[in-house]
Amino acid sequence: MDRNSVIGFLLLGVLLVGYIFYNQKQQAGAAREKARQDSIAELNKPKTPVTDTASLAAAAAGGPLDSAHQALLSGEFGVFATAATGNVQNTVLENDVVKITFSNKGGQPSTVQLKDYKTYDGAPLMLVQGSFNRLSVEVPASLTKVLNSADLFFTAGQPQELAGGVKSIAYRLNTNNPASYLEFIYSLKPGSYVVDYTIHAVGLQNILPGNQNYLNLQWNAQDDKQEHDMQNERLNNQVHYMFEHDKHDYFTLNRTSHEKLENKLKWVSVKQQFFSTTLIAKNELFNNADVNTKVPESPNIVGQTFTTIQIPYNRANDYSFPVEIYYGPNHYKTLKSFDIGLQKIIPLGTGIFAFVKYVNIGIIIPVFNFLSGFIKNYGIIIILLTIFIRLLIAPFTYQSYVSQAKMKVLKPEIDELKAKFGDDQQGFGVEQMKLFKSAGVNPLGGCLPALLQLPILVAMYSFFPSSIELRQESFLWAKDLSTYDSILNLPFNIPFYGNHVSLFTILMTITSLILAFYNRGMTDQSNPVMKYMPYIMPIMLLGIFNRLAAALTFYYFLSNVISILLQWVIQKFIINHDKIHAQIQENKKKPKSKSKWQERLEEVQKRQQEIQQKKK
Repeated sequence: MDRNSVIGFLLLGVLLVGYIFYNQKQQAGAAREKARQDSIAELNKPKTPVTDTASLAAAAAGGPLDSAHQALLSGEFGVFATAATGNVQNTVLENDVVKITFSNKGGQPSTVQLKDYKTYDGAPLMLVQGSFNRLSVEVPASLTKVLNSADLFFTAGQPQELAGGVKSIAYRLNTNNPASYLEFIYSLKPGSYVVDYTIHAVGLQNILPGNQNYLNLQWNAQDDKQEHDMQNERLNNQVHYMFEHDKHDYFTLNRTSHEKLENKLKWVSVKQQFFSTTLIAKNELFNNADVNTKVPESPNIVGQTFTTIQIPYNRANDYSFPVEIYYGPNHYKTLKSFDIGLQKIIPLGTGIFAFVKYVNIGIIIPVFNFLSGFIKNYGIIIILLTIFIRLLIAPFTYQSYVSQAKMKVLKPEIDELKAKFGDDQQGFGVEQMKLFKSAGVNPLGGCLPALLQLPILVAMYSFFPSSIELRQESFLWAKDLSTYDSILNLPFNIPFYGNHVSLFTILMTITSLILAFYNRGMTDQSNPVMKYMPYIMPIMLLGIFNRLAAALTFYYFLSNVISILLQWVIQKFIINHDKIHAQIQENKKKPKSKSKWQERLEEVQKRQQEIQQKKK
């Protein structure tokens, strides 16, 4: 490996390490934000529910009254006084992929189960579960008092099955005036992860302030632990949103505690590593949204969001605002089918490497989907995908090996120049360029191919940890290709390494060291950086990759094995060093025409050499 090849690979490694640290630095501000997050969480804490008249009577008879009971006794439920108490009743709507339990308390989903998926420990996968989760509309108890519909009891209609197997249920929140009410209508199609949610307001303009032309939709969501690695889950726990003019943005929950989205929105999504819940405006856009987040110190809760979405309200006597709620997997093809940019929540390339998403979208994902269409073992798919990628970059790889061979042939002459010029680096550089030019050697021939492979390497770094297809898929000793493979769990934590041993990462590191050792004769052994850096870099990456997806480290390990085999075959049976040496000698004899740029470059080098000699 020549000097420029080493520089190329070093640049590649530095960029890759920088990219990894860029993605992981989000955790740094979590501790500083904790106090502020806690205060916001307390302010947004859901109200203590009013269960029924029996509990109210018990509280009034003996124990202290909470704020909700006090409000009821003092008549603060206003026009919704009849909805303040009741008995909780549940109704289930389900299809082949999702099971949703609705409650008349709040007329909202109380649990959402994805039937085709399990948590890391085999339990049913629940996207919505527990009292923290709320889907509520602020309703006026009077002209001066506001309540949340989640704290009130709705009247449930009978579940219906409509044309095409669509299942539907309606919940009505009555007032003391039969002509005014709030209604939530839910519909679920067969085989769909989407719930059609219609907010239907009748006569509310009579009790709303005269200048209010909006309704507030309160959406509280709690993301419970679903994957093996909590740290990685929190790195991928984000809020994504799409503005009116298709401008997508997001933030990570442990990076900020508050975000004000002041422009019109097409959708807002709370994303976990492999699943998401998304509210999509169907006809009109959301006016704006205010999002508060919290990351509790809990081993089972990944994050919590408190989102207030403002929806337009034209004060019509009979007003409807339709919303789609997506409860489902972060599967690229599924999200792309919405045709609203929802697939952008999948991190296929971010930051300075955002351009690699086009490599993933245009090459990696189509090939991966094609192979998975008829192969069920994802380990085999990764092997075939790796071979395909190596064939794709084969011309660059071959050019790199040819350049290395040429530099190897020229090494004795380069060593002579070094001995001749000693510390005169300027003079050595001029003569070395002349040697390269006379021999017909491109000094960047080994560097450029390495840099051209960078988009593929980074694309794989983004693709494998984000691919839900690999979730809970096993191969060899790896039980789940979407997370790290552990052959040994340590009872302690090793700094910069972790508390487990990933065998694929060790194999990747060993093969990287073998490659460095194999190419040691082609580097400048007198330069400590060139001599030792190829060995230091794999050791540095060992601790970083130990936590990454087994699919990714398996891919890098396999790619290293292919590189070792290719180098041996090409150097042994394809590249003829004697023929290359003879060709170089022939090139030296041919007259070389100089371009204007070359003449200027030589003139600059000559002047610099003269200045250096005068200084001596």
